Amino acid sequence: MQPGAPGQASRVITQEQAAGARAVRYTDADVRFMQGMIGHHAQALEMAALLPSRTDREDMKLLARRIEVSQSDEINMMQDWLKARGHDLPGEHARHTLMPGMLTPEEMGRLAAAKGPAFDRLFLELMIKHHDGALTMVKDLFASAGAGQESEIFAFVSDVDADQRMEIERMSAMLSQTKEPQ
Repeated sequence: MQPGAPGQASRVITQEQAAGARAVRYTDADVRFMQGMIGHHAQALEMAALLPSRTDREDMKLLARRIEVSQSDEINMMQDWLKARGHDLPGEHARHTLMPGMLTPEEMGRLAAAKGPAFDRLFLELMIKHHDGALTMVKDLFASAGAGQESEIFAFVSDVDADQRMEIERMSAMLSQTKEPQ
């Protein structure tokens, strides 16, 4: 059995195909995904860093801590993955490259200027958009021929998909409990 991409069924493969699967290598699309996702996660960390000084809600502060821990750990893992394969790490510009879900400078400015319930609502709306972008990046990776098949990247990308979906659900529930700004 060969596991399918997230949301897709597994499939039966022959013994020869299974033997060949052990030799699966990463692709250029895998490298681009890892480099892009580092910048994507860096922006999420930038957004989360705004939370402690702009909200009074403990659930929002807890969300910021979860984002900081998980995304920092994942950035380290992606950097190690790239280094181990002899690829460049993305520069500072990566967090300002518009990938799916990335906030524009204007959106980041609006977020940085907001406080209280208005900040909470805007943060949740923008972070949901940001996480949706990560799901688009995962979908695009798996749509690239041969990409996302190396065992380490397959496991990581599958985890990103599951984690982002779970956080979107959690943030959507939080958003439904957030007051509309006056």
